[in-house]
Amino acid sequence: MDTNEILLEDDFSKLEVGMFSAPVGAHTEYHYLPEAAPKGNWTIACFATDSGSQQAWHIQTQGNARIMTQTFDNPKKHTHPILIAGDSLWHNYSISVRFTPESNRAKSGLVFRYRNSRCYYFFGLDGPEAILKKVRHATGFHQPYETVLTYQKCSWSPGKEYTAIVTVDENHIRAEIAGVVTLQVTDDTYPNGKVGLMADVPTRYSHVKVTVTTKEQECFNILKSKQQRQLDDLRAKNPRPVVWKKIKTDGFGVGRNLRFGDLNGDGQVDVLIGQMVHHGPRDQYSELSCLTAMTFDGNILWQLGQPDPANYHLTNDVGFQIHDIDGDGKNEVVYCMNFEIVVVDGATGKLKYKAPTPASKPPANRYPRILGDCLFFCDFRGTGHPRDIIIKDRYWHFWALNNRLDIMWEGDCRTGHYPYAFDVDGDGHDELAIGYALFDHDGKMLWNLENEIQDHADGVAIVNFLEAEESTPRIFYTASDSGVLITDLHGHVLKHHYIGHAQNPAIANFRPDLPGLEAVTINFWGNQGILHFYDAHGEIYHDCEPNPFGSMCLPINWTGQPGEYFVHSPNVTLGGMFDGWGRCVVTFPDDGHPDMCNAVLDITGDCRDEVVVWDQNEIWVYTQDDNPKDGRLYKPTRNPLYNYSNYQATVSLPGWSE
Repeated sequence: MDTNEILLEDDFSKLEVGMFSAPVGAHTEYHYLPEAAPKGNWTIACFATDSGSQQAWHIQTQGNARIMTQTFDNPKKHTHPILIAGDSLWHNYSISVRFTPESNRAKSGLVFRYRNSRCYYFFGLDGPEAILKKVRHATGFHQPYETVLTYQKCSWSPGKEYTAIVTVDENHIRAEIAGVVTLQVTDDTYPNGKVGLMADVPTRYSHVKVTVTTKEQECFNILKSKQQRQLDDLRAKNPRPVVWKKIKTDGFGVGRNLRFGDLNGDGQVDVLIGQMVHHGPRDQYSELSCLTAMTFDGNILWQLGQPDPANYHLTNDVGFQIHDIDGDGKNEVVYCMNFEIVVVDGATGKLKYKAPTPASKPPANRYPRILGDCLFFCDFRGTGHPRDIIIKDRYWHFWALNNRLDIMWEGDCRTGHYPYAFDVDGDGHDELAIGYALFDHDGKMLWNLENEIQDHADGVAIVNFLEAEESTPRIFYTASDSGVLITDLHGHVLKHHYIGHAQNPAIANFRPDLPGLEAVTINFWGNQGILHFYDAHGEIYHDCEPNPFGSMCLPINWTGQPGEYFVHSPNVTLGGMFDGWGRCVVTFPDDGHPDMCNAVLDITGDCRDEVVVWDQNEIWVYTQDDNPKDGRLYKPTRNPLYNYSNYQATVSLPGWSE
């Protein structure tokens, strides 16, 4: 292919020397962190560390030049250190990469026609061979689907620089290591995609260049302009986000650890801020250290505990919620602190009653009593009110309490992060889905799939996706490294998608043109940022990778009409509200707002949602520029605010205002 237009050329000279991949860890699962954002032309496709938490990618100096270096041996087979650049619309192009593998123990080279960090072509050196392979989603737990399209034995030496050149022209692929080997193959699995660097051994990269023909450049420009016009048209049809409130939280602010509800009984939504302290290791033993109750006008109603600006960081939940637990028509705050579960008046913070948390059990028995990993309300007793409580330790045991904090029964399983309740058999009592098990209202385990699923449940929901009387609910699991799992109410697996570490599911009417409800999930560990979209039958109808972050993917009723969006993050460049096709249809203004965290709920009362964005120093609230809006509006039914969690499976069921 005659190439004379440059799409990308980079010798890394504009990047700062030092660690390129940020040590973000679990914090980036549901926080936007600028240190994990793209730098220059490059985005980290996989946050990769070795066993000693060494980050994969570094900018180093070599003589007077700067080089991109992958620094360690990657022992994993299902995820690889990858940096990407370019545009997903790139079609026919040639990429040239100068690289120096420091070892022949595993592969190093480049990726092309990259769709996401689990779907791409790879070309490079691997032991005594040059290989050209296709990578797709796994066929089982940590079982990558990798097909070697062609290979050839060749002679090469670690520590020597080579130039890898790949040219893609429709379904024809030509790949060479200059002066060493040439491979050719025909394959049409991936017709377009980005480019990238990938290495499972220490490797130095000094130069990358991507070129196209003039005709191909013109075709790309047309497609890019068409894509942008489509986005501009979609965005023009949507209300713009405008600031409704701003609140300062210096000293007592936090990461994604807010709760929302009417605390003082005035009919308005208030906010409860929970700082926390970690006893370690990591986030296995954490508890509240300070609670601050305030209105969205910034008036502090009360504060319990000692605020500490250092206690804003979190990678997990702790036990606190806003709920009318005693049935007096006023909300209480229920929280865990100092090995007690405590009920206080929502308006004043004054103690109403309390009890010791349950006695701990191995292996979560560092302390005599549990700290309280989360609180979840449901109706086991059949009173018609969700005033029974599930409290759990981090991963192994849980207890069912009544609203007087007495233990009714207890259970154990691989609990995962957060449960879901549903009256499965229609007897007026909730059943409990926790981990991969289903428990009856009296604590009897009905079934458990945990011995069949290797990783823990990151999110679970029970939903009638087809919304018909003759259809039955299904249980939707994001199963961490085990992907996405869908079962019937008897524990029979109906669908299993091995798409990597799936989490934070959201279920709503994202696509009004499709029957029933849709779901969206996002990947994190090993392959962060991949979005998958599922129809009402559990089939994947779309996937995309808009940016390299985790997210809650919270459904948002922004327009008051069917077709909900979801918020990915509040970041001006990388975030926004996305639709059921994975398009960013609403962007946030560049006005200096905090963008670390976000939440979605109706605060102003016109049925449509606001977006709460915040960091540890301030909280902003965005509403629509046409708020309030009159008339009959779409008004979905969501998870109740008294069961708010960073690990919730968010369910948004269609409905309308009166």
